[in-house]
Amino acid sequence: MSADHSLGARSRRPTIGVFDSGFGGLTVLKALLELIPGADYAYFGDTARLPYGSKSVETVARYAVEAAHYLESHGAQMLVIACNTATALALDRITAAAHVPVVGVIEPGAEAAAAATKNQKIVVIGTEATVSSHAYRKALEARGLHAREKACPLLVPLVEEGWVEHSVTEQVARIYLGEAFADGFREADTLVLGCTHYPLLKPLLHRVTPGHVSIVDSAESTARAVASRLQQLVPATVDAEERRALPRLKFFATDSVEKFRRLGERFLGHPIEDVQHVDLKE
Repeated sequence: MSADHSLGARSRRPTIGVFDSGFGGLTVLKALLELIPGADYAYFGDTARLPYGSKSVETVARYAVEAAHYLESHGAQMLVIACNTATALALDRITAAAHVPVVGVIEPGAEAAAAATKNQKIVVIGTEATVSSHAYRKALEARGLHAREKACPLLVPLVEEGWVEHSVTEQVARIYLGEAFADGFREADTLVLGCTHYPLLKPLLHRVTPGHVSIVDSAESTARAVASRLQQLVPATVDAEERRALPRLKFFATDSVEKFRRLGERFLGHPIEDVQHVDLKE
């Protein structure tokens, strides 16, 4: 365990713990940093055990709860489950096991889609696991909206390859979105990015979706949800000096820290310095 037991101990700045199975959650961290620069952050990427999409609910819940407790032990006063699969399969279990407030990525994404749509027809793209959980569809239907979910399994490896503006990626996205916006969903006016890798594809997705469609990035929606939860949690007592200080960022990864630094930079948009290797016992 790090000697720096509580990241929040040296100041009244809140510490937000962000958890993902790998790198995608760094797009959520990026959005959080832009919206809430007055907090410190601890990010846990369970890179040794990804992808979560092929694992059982039981296993995903166990892994996520271990990571949540680890982040709490490093001073997290709030947890953000920046993984669509973990949110879809295990949010209730994580919330029950945690000792601090927990925010997932699905409800904020559904809320933002409800605010964006004019005709109540939404298309959601995500991984196989997120789509087969129907978590987005349930969240959208609970708000009186019609949703079609479309699994786009090839997009994550293309993003991790760095091919965010590649013609191959554009072609793949066109095929997936052509199918998603077919038949009764031709006039759907909102596209939800139900995977944290997809914000990197936003410029490309704007080109390949119909012109009338607004794109909802659940990373941005989640950051907004965290900001409003945080206001209830931490009164605005942080003095101006502390507010001006840069956020402290700590990163924990269960696999190669080198790979985490290299790949993570693409998602976060700037170099990643302090990565610690964590060995969570099976």
